Amino acid sequence: MERTVPSTASDEIELYLRTIYSLLRTSAEVQIRTVEEVHAGMNSSMHPYARQQAPDISALIYSLLRLPDCMSSVRTVVLGQSFPVFVQHGFSGLEHWQPVSARARRRRCFFDGQDTLACFIASRSDIDDVIPVLTAYQIEWNKLNFLLNRAPGDLLESIVLTNRTDFATLSGMLEMPVEDLDRLLTIWGGDFLPMLRLMRSRECALQVRLLSGSLSEYWRATRAWWDIIEAAYPQLLERPVYFVSSNPHSLINLLSGFALQHQAELVKFLNDPENAGLLAEWVDIQARQVPSSPENFLYYVLKKYQQTPQGMYLVEEQRQFDQDRGIKRIINSSTFDVEAQVIDLSKLDPDTMDARLAPKDGHFLAHSDALILNIDYPLGYSAYHLLAKVAEHSGKILGVYFMGKAATLNGVRGDVMIPDVVQDEHSQNTYLFQNAFTAADVSPYLEYGTVLDNQKAVSVLGTFLQNSRVMDVIYREGYTDIEMEAGPYLSAVYEMFRPQRHPRNEIVNLYRVPFDLGILHYISDTPLTKGKNLGAGTLSYFGMDSTYATTIAILKRILELEKKRIAG
Repeated sequence: MERTVPSTASDEIELYLRTIYSLLRTSAEVQIRTVEEVHAGMNSSMHPYARQQAPDISALIYSLLRLPDCMSSVRTVVLGQSFPVFVQHGFSGLEHWQPVSARARRRRCFFDGQDTLACFIASRSDIDDVIPVLTAYQIEWNKLNFLLNRAPGDLLESIVLTNRTDFATLSGMLEMPVEDLDRLLTIWGGDFLPMLRLMRSRECALQVRLLSGSLSEYWRATRAWWDIIEAAYPQLLERPVYFVSSNPHSLINLLSGFALQHQAELVKFLNDPENAGLLAEWVDIQARQVPSSPENFLYYVLKKYQQTPQGMYLVEEQRQFDQDRGIKRIINSSTFDVEAQVIDLSKLDPDTMDARLAPKDGHFLAHSDALILNIDYPLGYSAYHLLAKVAEHSGKILGVYFMGKAATLNGVRGDVMIPDVVQDEHSQNTYLFQNAFTAADVSPYLEYGTVLDNQKAVSVLGTFLQNSRVMDVIYREGYTDIEMEAGPYLSAVYEMFRPQRHPRNEIVNLYRVPFDLGILHYISDTPLTKGKNLGAGTLSYFGMDSTYATTIAILKRILELEKKRIAG
């Protein structure tokens, strides 16, 4: 059926994409300055003030959080799919470079200690992500370079950060509100003044090189990723599988109950003076002064505790605890950064599970032969490659569930969106499907947000690749849920039960898929709030409310289906 819904592409965004891909065909490095003009001309909702002299701090912080901290030393960024690709192009010994990572983007990167950053890419979505981020970073760096060099020469040497008058003077010189300068101070901490001095000392002049853009290299990298999983858990080839795309912690925390077994130690950790705010929150939860889940809170505290010297020993203890309950973590260190966990339902202990999850007669699980394959949700189009590979090499697929972050045009942060229509900007298809979940499946476990079901989602090409014209088209057509993975995943779902490759530019009916299918999105961004994006804030602890509400819904669905399957 030919599609009647208009594309959300705009001329400015199409020009931007044509420009960067034509430039990246060269075997030489591409100067980021050559794409600055088309980047600014895109009028991205993520970078609305790119052309202004005043810094766009939300765009800068968004970029800082998605690039490694070594970026201030980087001159050249090299992109490739695998170690062999880097070696073929003269970058041998990459494994001896320094592993580096960004705070808010999972991408395997290595720094040579001088001026070169090598990044692994899993699909063209990584290119659609990296180039705009680098460009926004360079534009905003050079704005601050100009403003800092226009300021009095001794300004950064004489300023006292605790003196609010000095701080206000600096913010005025940099043409930004004091609260924006405070956000930079939060991001950089003790490196705040050294970073500003570095920005004053030189302009940013990045260059990027794409080693191989061939589809076959993405396939090879995906196969290498799967080979590691298959070698670690060959039973995946034969046993029934529930596939979940979520994150590496929420399913595990709920199913194993490790954090709940260490409640006393975690609460003791809260008595550290640095955790005064968390302790107050825990006291309020216990007194029922706030409607937070004590279990969610303990999962959050466990992660923080394991990052401290005194709590680090619990990392290995949790790994062993989880493994005893049939939960195997598979870390992939040779290809792109997508962790997997395989969960043997027959080995789970219903007595240690999260109470919101454990069925009353949970010991039926001992008779199950099914596995859950959970992967850390990928970026954009790599979702298609990964699910296609899983479907090709797994046993019978019983269910496919996707959980991840999204932006919303009609809700607020912490809400949950449940779509039954997905427009995919990669395939230009509009997918119609029966979502396994409704609001009733999530609402009982969501304290702070609202569940919006019967929604329409758009899987966009990249976070920067939207502008006001795109948003207007999206909203006029009733699409309120904006994310990057559902469309590529559904293209793979189509190929899991049809004898051909997914179509293009059609309305595609997926109502008759022979397995359970569910999509849940929790909201982390509200792009219609001008200038406010993921760089403007984070979900923090309260984001766990929607994360765990959606995870509980998925796991309860799997357990209910498995109980019926075992009963016959």
